[in-house]
Amino acid sequence: QVQLVESGGGLVQAGGSLRLSCAASGSIFSSNVMGWYRQAPGKQRELVAELTSGGSTNYADSVKGRFTISRDNAKSTLYLQMNSLNPEDTADYYCAATLFAPFRRYWGQGTQVTVSS
Repeated sequence: QVQLVESGGGLVQAGGSLRLSCAASGSIFSSNVMGWYRQAPGKQRELVAELTSGGSTNYADSVKGRFTISRDNAKSTLYLQMNSLNPEDTADYYCAATLFAPFRRYWGQGTQVTVSS
């Protein structure tokens, strides 16, 4: 019932921009926390940005001022605008939806972002 599909990844030069999209199925936006995570090879998956249904945001220190998370409720789509990309941003990026009581987290399949120098 719940499906998350990411798109928008690709290869970009340092200093460039990409916008990732996450299309969600099901009625999950009103009751969950939506977020973007990333995982580089050999590294632990980390939270990049999250957005609550109430509009609160949280960003990793490494992306503050460069990335912006947003949503379009009518389209059930989550976005991550990534500006001023650098090679350290290279990773697989995953969309996640988190629900509580009980805790549930749904993941998309991921989209690859590669930033060349």
